[in-house]
Amino acid sequence: MIAIPGNVRVWLATGHTDMRRGFPSLARLVQESLKRDPHAGDLYVFRGRRGDLIKIIWHDGQGACLFTKRLERGRFLWPSLADGVVTISVAQLSYLLSGIDWRMPQATWRPQASG
Repeated sequence: MIAIPGNVRVWLATGHTDMRRGFPSLARLVQESLKRDPHAGDLYVFRGRRGDLIKIIWHDGQGACLFTKRLERGRFLWPSLADGVVTISVAQLSYLLSGIDWRMPQATWRPQASG
């Protein structure tokens, strides 16, 4: 597990991204399309056309990181293109990476105390 600081902002790039891109190309996309600095320490998340693959870029102050995750089943829930750039919390990113609806996570059932 990679520890991500809680004060990091997470940006979702709406729409579809060519998943053949690497860090330099995605960083340029952040600069040109999102008007953000990809080296500022925020996370930028991109989703492929099929919806089962995401890439995350992050500059942690020491170097550039590129993370990739492909779901074996299902698709990552993604905002529509009309939403523009969307920011989410690190907790919501954790839900997203787990395949859970990050927009409205549901509490799981817990048994009541016995006795």
